Amino acid sequence: MTGNRSIRNQFLTQLIIASSVLLIIFSTMLYAYIKQSIYDELSQQLMKQARYIVQTFPDYQEGQKIDAKNLKNALQISAKVIPAPHHFYSSLEWRERKKHGKHYIDLIYPYNFKAQTYLLVSKEITNIRKMLAKILRSIIIINLISLILIVLYAFGLSAMLLMPITRLTKKLSSLNENFLTTIDTRMLPEEFVPLGESINRLINRIQTFVKYQKELFIGAAHELKTPLNVMKLKNDVTLIKKREPEKYIEALQLSNKTIQEMNQMISSILEIGRQEGAHFELPQTVDIIDFIKKKGEDFILLAKAENKNLTLDLQPDTLVGCIQTTLLNQILQNFLQNAIKFTPKGKSIHLRTRLIDENRIKLEVIDEGPGIDEGIDLFAPFKRLGNAPGAGLGLFLAKSAADAMGAKISLRNRTDGQSGTIATLIFSPTPQCELPVP
Repeated sequence: MTGNRSIRNQFLTQLIIASSVLLIIFSTMLYAYIKQSIYDELSQQLMKQARYIVQTFPDYQEGQKIDAKNLKNALQISAKVIPAPHHFYSSLEWRERKKHGKHYIDLIYPYNFKAQTYLLVSKEITNIRKMLAKILRSIIIINLISLILIVLYAFGLSAMLLMPITRLTKKLSSLNENFLTTIDTRMLPEEFVPLGESINRLINRIQTFVKYQKELFIGAAHELKTPLNVMKLKNDVTLIKKREPEKYIEALQLSNKTIQEMNQMISSILEIGRQEGAHFELPQTVDIIDFIKKKGEDFILLAKAENKNLTLDLQPDTLVGCIQTTLLNQILQNFLQNAIKFTPKGKSIHLRTRLIDENRIKLEVIDEGPGIDEGIDLFAPFKRLGNAPGAGLGLFLAKSAADAMGAKISLRNRTDGQSGTIATLIFSPTPQCELPVP
């Protein structure tokens, strides 16, 4: 079964079969052409001799032999006048016969129409038959040698063609989460470059995922351990001696607050798990602009409730595409929530979309907040801006969603002289891989 799935074995088999068939067809046609050419030349010469005899010796009788040896340009032929053969339906007849181990070709040519006699011109072609047999043997020997060369060439060609695949296979088989290196596409043939680039993108995504997962686990342990230690320490202090009931109530309220913060963090971690499932969501055909508009209108109300202004500037007016709506909603929601959180009251937030080209659309959320420290990787888990509340997992989730969409996400400060941040998402309105057939 393994041999049947081997690309090399299939290639060798098909190439050898195809080459053998072509050799047989070509050899058959070549031999037929050579034989027909020789017989055509011989026929023309016999016809020429027959016409010469008829014109030169018009008075020969039935059965009389004609000495053609002294004829001008005569072949080594024998000629005699014969009566009309039985079953003779045409003016000319060719036949080949064997007599006493020798081969002959006969031409029956009209001689005297009144007497109904014909001229039988015969030519021995034993040597010609032997020559054709030698030609046939030579062609067979050449074909066998050619077939051997084709097999050797097929082995060499298959090894050369499969070398890039073999290299990729060995490269991929040696990869694991602790040893991930990209493929040097400069060493690949042109036809394999797209495959190599796709593998490199996948490797980069795996590296990013592994990196963030490690940071998430370490950060989660640290973030949960610290408040637990604080709670234990305060409870120990409270229990050292008897206190007034109000002090116990205060300690319990502080513990409840810490528990609530840890609960929020655990909910955010659970959200990461749910988002992992969204990565495998099938893209849906929707009007992307209309989808963003409806989400933006929901946040307009939230912004007004905090005395902030959210404006929409969406272009083009409509754009039908195939996207993973859950992931896009996760990113858009995070952008707008952060913008509303960090924008002071009375300030504005802008949600803008622009079509870069037919394959890319840019989504931007621009706020008038304090800006960010561009030297910090805010997409890492548990990274917070200043003393802002929250688990610090929102941008981590947005980055993970963008990676799953094959999109580019970024944060940068405004450069128009105003303070604030620009959150950007550049994504494709079409799926990044072939959709499964339902």
